Amino acid sequence: MNRRGSGSSGELIRDRTLVFLGLVTIVALTAWRFDTVRNSIIVYCAHDSVFADGVLREFEKRSGIKVLARYDTEATKSLGLTELIIREKDAPRCDVFWNNEMLGTMDLAERGLLEPYRGPGWQRIPEMWKDLDGRWAGFAGRMRVTIINSKAVAAAAPDPAFASGSLERVAIAKPLYGTTLTHYTILWHQWGEDRLRAWHRETRQRGLREVNGNGAVKQIVAQRTCDYGLTDTDDFFDAKDSGATVRMTPVVLDSGATICIPNTAAIIRGTRHLTQAQNFLDFLLSAESEIALARSRARQIPLGSGIAEGSIPAEVKELESLVPKATPLAGLLRARAECLAWLKSEYSE
Repeated sequence: MNRRGSGSSGELIRDRTLVFLGLVTIVALTAWRFDTVRNSIIVYCAHDSVFADGVLREFEKRSGIKVLARYDTEATKSLGLTELIIREKDAPRCDVFWNNEMLGTMDLAERGLLEPYRGPGWQRIPEMWKDLDGRWAGFAGRMRVTIINSKAVAAAAPDPAFASGSLERVAIAKPLYGTTLTHYTILWHQWGEDRLRAWHRETRQRGLREVNGNGAVKQIVAQRTCDYGLTDTDDFFDAKDSGATVRMTPVVLDSGATICIPNTAAIIRGTRHLTQAQNFLDFLLSAESEIALARSRARQIPLGSGIAEGSIPAEVKELESLVPKATPLAGLLRARAECLAWLKSEYSE
């Protein structure tokens, strides 16, 4: 009897020990998971993942903060994530929005969806490229350009003036999204809606090729399906680096201004990881990150102070001379809303 009692007591002790160890394990795993989630941020990123991913991983390595990135699609570049943030406004999932154009971020600011933060990164960005209340800041710009297939078009030939003749060998991204929407917004503002509507209708009738995104524009010009295309400098350099025989010229408006479109960085109002988000903005808006993006295949143009002489490639340095001539983008929100509403009606038919 005593032996059976002793055995039963031993089994009970063993069972209790296993339960205790199991509970300790569960608590430890829960604590580890909570700490991992707490020390992480979700970044919605409209910049191409091939260019952005290196910056995100470098921040993770230095800060110990995990970055969970959600990228946009090429076809709905920037607008898709902007509209997602609007839909999620009552229960935001995103902590930081790395947008690849400025007007969509300005729209979010006007809707009250961005958290002000005037950290050291914001401080180094010129007033033209940031919100004075600290709700967003621009960095790492790129220019709107015409990409030209050099094999198809002689070096002395002019860019397509869109004034006469067929446009079957000229490509443009559908203007519902991304930097092409910004381009159209500028024309809406400077030309007026009647002229832009007429130009849009006429160029489509003359065979202008419309494709899903600037990447597709780059591709069909590189492949010589089209001779010319309207795109951005990062797509031009991607084609050039891939061995395509292409050249570019900057888009120049009637006023003589160029078009520079920066990336933007903003913290989403309601984030549960404010400190981590602020740390990420400090890193993203730093001179070091701008230099890294200038040296990447994207060749993006630093917009902030503190860029050491000789730290960026010569071809990016050359593009810097176009930035002071850039048309201002501030004050174009109304034009963007009106232009986008019209474009959505055009492409829903």
